[in-house]
Amino acid sequence: MIKFNKNIVAGVVAGVVAVGAVLSIWWDIEPDVANVKQLSIEQAQKLGVEPVTGFATMTAVISVTDTLLNKPGGYLTNDKMYPSVLMDNMPAFEYGALQQIRDLSLVLRNDLSRSQSQSIEDPDLVKAQPSLNFSNNSWIFPSTESEYKKALAHFEQYRTRLANPASDAQFYARADNLAEWLKEVEKRLGSLSQRLSASVGQERLNTDLAGDSAATQSTGMAANQLVKTSWWKLDDVFYEARGSSWALIHFLKAIEIDFHSVLEKKNALVSLQQIIRELEQTQETIWSPMILNGSGFGPMANHSLVMANYISRANAAIIDLNTLLQQG
Repeated sequence: MIKFNKNIVAGVVAGVVAVGAVLSIWWDIEPDVANVKQLSIEQAQKLGVEPVTGFATMTAVISVTDTLLNKPGGYLTNDKMYPSVLMDNMPAFEYGALQQIRDLSLVLRNDLSRSQSQSIEDPDLVKAQPSLNFSNNSWIFPSTESEYKKALAHFEQYRTRLANPASDAQFYARADNLAEWLKEVEKRLGSLSQRLSASVGQERLNTDLAGDSAATQSTGMAANQLVKTSWWKLDDVFYEARGSSWALIHFLKAIEIDFHSVLEKKNALVSLQQIIRELEQTQETIWSPMILNGSGFGPMANHSLVMANYISRANAAIIDLNTLLQQG
């Protein structure tokens, strides 16, 4: 009969726990915001091409997607092993960034790469966009990483074709195309802002049908509703917003490069730069060991409300920018 020394077993368990704790701290470190302009120049030189219109945007998409897959610890959302199975902050961060990648990839496929509604879709984007919509937590047969790597490969192929004068790949930097993407950003940030603000719980009037006397909805709702984010979900929503903002900063910086002439014509460059500045505040260092949920003007901080403030201000500026783009 095999006999186990209790001290040895206890030591092994303690060692595994200690190593897991160190790894979880390391893997929870959020990636830095890349210098999109410098990265685009470096990538163009590496490929031996000119950074044509759309090159910066695709470089930003590729960089953000690659970072999600290859940062310390790799992609953690679908991990089933210790310690990553116990982690939730970084998976929430990954999900927020993933949502922004998905939104932009859809607009890339439907608008940015097409001259008009009846033009042919780009073959690489047709394959990349569905791959990104694969389940974000599948760990086997196929794994999430394998599908997202397929999307990454198609993004890289599309970027290479963009820079090839003999290719039929196109990226149309027009005001209407940019407006289509900003509409997606508005809805994404609006949802995050509402969920972050609901950290303290508040009664809200039902405004679902406001502004249209003939409007109807499938199921009736109470005139007054109590909206409150679950205590267990507060940090998840916070880090989802942080990841979403992190990805969006990259994309907006790329848009500033590729749509420079459009924004300059609309006198909207400074507006875009202010939006980026607002979102950069969401990436400031968190000095508290945990996400606090103070109530209103109470003595304890509420990190969700601080995040909601930056998100809301950025979203309001994006709505204004979109209105400006759609004006003649």
